[in-house]
Amino acid sequence: MKKRTFRRMRARVPSIAIALLLSLPVSGAFSPINSQALTSVDRDRGHVMLKTLKSEIKKNYYDPTFHGIDLDARFKTADEKLDRATSLGQIFGIVAQVLLDFEDSHLFFIPPERAATYDYGWQMQMISDKCYVSAVKPGSDAEAKGLKPGDLVKAVDAFAPARENLWKLKYLYYALRPQPGMRLIVQSPEGPERQIDVMSKIKQGKIRIDLTGAYGDNDRWDLTRKEENEDRLRRHRYYELGDELMIWKMPQFDLDARGVDDMMGKANKRKALILDLRGNPGGAEETLKNLLGRFVDGDVKIGDAKRRNETKAIVAKARGNIFKGKLIVLIDSESGSSAEIFARVVQLEKLGQVIGDRSAGAVMRAIHYPFHSGADTVVIYGASITDADLIMTDGKSLERNGVTPDVLSLPTAADIAARRDPVLARAAALVGVKLDPEKAGSMFPIEWLKQ
Repeated sequence: MKKRTFRRMRARVPSIAIALLLSLPVSGAFSPINSQALTSVDRDRGHVMLKTLKSEIKKNYYDPTFHGIDLDARFKTADEKLDRATSLGQIFGIVAQVLLDFEDSHLFFIPPERAATYDYGWQMQMISDKCYVSAVKPGSDAEAKGLKPGDLVKAVDAFAPARENLWKLKYLYYALRPQPGMRLIVQSPEGPERQIDVMSKIKQGKIRIDLTGAYGDNDRWDLTRKEENEDRLRRHRYYELGDELMIWKMPQFDLDARGVDDMMGKANKRKALILDLRGNPGGAEETLKNLLGRFVDGDVKIGDAKRRNETKAIVAKARGNIFKGKLIVLIDSESGSSAEIFARVVQLEKLGQVIGDRSAGAVMRAIHYPFHSGADTVVIYGASITDADLIMTDGKSLERNGVTPDVLSLPTAADIAARRDPVLARAAALVGVKLDPEKAGSMFPIEWLKQ
């Protein structure tokens, strides 16, 4: 059974086209690593991907009118473009573009994983309407070149990041066309603009992976270690301040009922809970319902899921042992889907306060479909296909709107540079706990994927 999720892609995929991005050089300062001529096999696989996605969207997309898009004509045009593609990046871009044209945050193409991994060594985030460097990896080229947390990002190669297009940069650089480097225009607080060429750390993996051991080279354990490394970054963390407060850093909605009960069992011993959903892209519908069920003494309607042939209420059932303390929910520009829904239900049902920045506005329900092509060499790819639109109990959709916090609270560039967290400190003050921003900023340090 496929799992229904309210989960946005970490690199958001709404409406604006990526065709321009894929037709332009990312930077004159860098050239693609391991570039090679496109083979007929690669092109044929692109055609197969398009055909598969068209079939699945026709069968499963929630809107039978496809937002007015002529599905056959759109896919036919894309199929013709594949015959003129000159690289894998262009093939993936053409396939991705067809789904982007739907202007749906949860309908997107998941390209095959590449053999090489690219670590850019820094992270960026929108805070209000400006993009900042949020973290720099120790030992990275970015650190060596002088990139610093708190720097205002004015340009990444040819593009000026904004709330409306930051997803383009992340989707392009991390999924469709990873690059050996980026040319940045940044500005430190009170300093002049400067240009920095940041190089990626590239680790070349195997093009073919053997999971059978038939050729004496079983890669299963390497994949297991890689998965464990990634899971470490997605683990749930918490911090307890005596009997007064528990802070739960929730990276995604992925816990089963027992996991939710375990975390809420800890929270129930405190007078207040700060649920930190900043950077949380959403996740499983069941986790959302299980968590909400721990804050209400009766069943609560989340909203109506509007599907192709039916509209059905989504209800969170009370789970007993209800949390009776004060609840504060933190959100930011990267809080998406289930995280946004939870925050909005907290507002509508008056369960607590929501503070931080306006959320992503990426709220639909989707099912992730895995696909593969090939026999001897199997290429695995996938798609997230929207199963339903969600209408909240106030009759409104959060898609492209997001959640406006009850209390707007934003870190400054100086706060980011000094690793202070004034938002968490303010949330603690709202429940009567004194927590200075420096201490708050040290509770959940940035962790990096080992390469």
